[in-house]
Amino acid sequence: MFTTAGRLLRNLVHLPWAPIPEGRMVELPGRGSTFVTDTPGPHPHSPTIVLLHAVGTTGLLTWYPSIPALAERFRVVTLDLRWHGRGIQSEEFSLRDCADDVAALLDVLGMERAVFAGFSMGSIVAQRMWRQHPDRVDGLVLCASTDRFRSTVAERAFHESMGLTMSGLRGVSRSRIGSAAARAAGRALDLGRTDIHDWALAEFTSTSPWAVGQAVAALGRHHSRPWLGRIDVPTAVVVTRHDKVIPPDRQVDLARRIKGATIHEIEAGHAACVLEAESFVPRLLEACTTTAARARDFTH
Repeated sequence: MFTTAGRLLRNLVHLPWAPIPEGRMVELPGRGSTFVTDTPGPHPHSPTIVLLHAVGTTGLLTWYPSIPALAERFRVVTLDLRWHGRGIQSEEFSLRDCADDVAALLDVLGMERAVFAGFSMGSIVAQRMWRQHPDRVDGLVLCASTDRFRSTVAERAFHESMGLTMSGLRGVSRSRIGSAAARAAGRALDLGRTDIHDWALAEFTSTSPWAVGQAVAALGRHHSRPWLGRIDVPTAVVVTRHDKVIPPDRQVDLARRIKGATIHEIEAGHAACVLEAESFVPRLLEACTTTAARARDFTH
């Protein structure tokens, strides 16, 4: 289906190869259904890491290079957040709803608590998990993160324009045509995964431009600085030093506002989770291992 485009993508971007976990649609009672992968750890009582993805991608597209390494130590769970991939379709997109969805998934999977690792938008959802469901959070790993957007005139203009532009497309999201298109894109992901570029392109195109615009507008309204200092669980912050989307000094400032947060720096940009996975994955594993160990000590 995407063979020609896949070849073009292959010529433009190097994507690391990694085995893609199988997943399934999971119904969250009263909320909707979403696509989930649940990779077991080395033993039945391995600590759990819930991975929360970046804007415009999916749980697997953001995290597939990291899952094999993490699964050597942890049970690893991913999901597609609202209006991304095969995630829940709703009339509105909100980060608050995303966090509530994650808490509902814990209930369905029979998990009391977990460590939550998020990349970019996913890191904001992880922050909201602590804010809304602190009793479910063992620890946080915040990658390429910030406590607020709209810090400059250019950022404010960008987020406001995205919100206004995408509000006109809101009716498409509610229509049968929009829903059918999103589901059709989701079904395309069930095609064979023999070529990583074709698979990645299918994942990427499964999220609509409307969803991206709504998510970006919601991120523009995020502001956790007033309560960030009250986070009381072990936290690690993975700083992408060459980031052009979220300046690294803002990522470091976030870490310094969270009591006891550890900082794990990499010389990489905002797409490091995939395009610079050879640098990102070891640092992520370090951050998750440190946080899980501190969480174990914290609870005992």
